[in-house]
Amino acid sequence: MNEPSDKVKRIWKTVVAVPKGKVASYGQIADLAGLPGRARLVGKALGLASNEMALPWYRILRSDGQLAFEKGSKNALRQKGVLQE
Repeated sequence: MNEPSDKVKRIWKTVVAVPKGKVASYGQIADLAGLPGRARLVGKALGLASNEMALPWYRILRSDGQLAFEKGSKNALRQKGVLQE
């Protein structure tokens, strides 16, 4: 795997900073990482993260507060379950 870009690393660092029990939108993460208007890049960066990173990806939601995954999908059910814990 190639070394992640500085932008991706900044996004990961920002996601890790989201406190337990709180959520943020893709756009908020982009803004806080100094990448305004790059919400889609946040989604891509989360997809690039390895499981070993233990990145709290599940705390990131769409701007309307909904899950980004298709309703009822494996990922949506997993995200919903982790958030409810």
